[in-house]
Amino acid sequence: MKEIVKLVSVLTVVCVLAGLSLSYVSSATQEARDYQDRLELLSSLSMVLPEHDNEPDKDVVEITDKTYYLAKKDGEINGVAFITSTDKGYSGLIRVIVGVQPDGEIISIGILEQKETPGLGSKITEDWFIDQYKGKSLENARWAVKKDNGDFEQISGATISPRAVTGAVQKGLQAYQEDKQEILGGGDVVQ
Repeated sequence: MKEIVKLVSVLTVVCVLAGLSLSYVSSATQEARDYQDRLELLSSLSMVLPEHDNEPDKDVVEITDKTYYLAKKDGEINGVAFITSTDKGYSGLIRVIVGVQPDGEIISIGILEQKETPGLGSKITEDWFIDQYKGKSLENARWAVKKDNGDFEQISGATISPRAVTGAVQKGLQAYQEDKQEILGGGDVVQ
């Protein structure tokens, strides 16, 4: 009986020390992780927003569960970015960042996350695929892949992935259109 109590005591002490160590390492590295997350966001924003003189990751409008990043030049909004996603990719979640002019015309998009089949669905990250969205808006495009009588290229052998990206971008544009007045009017600006 004494051996069991001794074993339980030793294991308890080891577990407590391990937990404290993990907690310390987590808190000690939090600032570095936050900094790295910010750099990744800024890099993504710079891919889809026009030239700006503000910090769009800090000039944010939040509406319900959506976050809009504002690009400003000389105090005027000249671009808005937002992240949209879909779970309709062939291999699950696809996250897309979309940059638009204030009127809703796409400046560019970027694929933030995808697990599509390498060499097939993963082609959604290639420039030729991304570039086809530039200049498109809800008003000037048929939001489907060509196979579905739309304007957007599909990938031979991987129609699901382009279909998912096109649907996610359209969904994001529709949300932006609904929120546009509040976004351009100020909304809740987070500094």
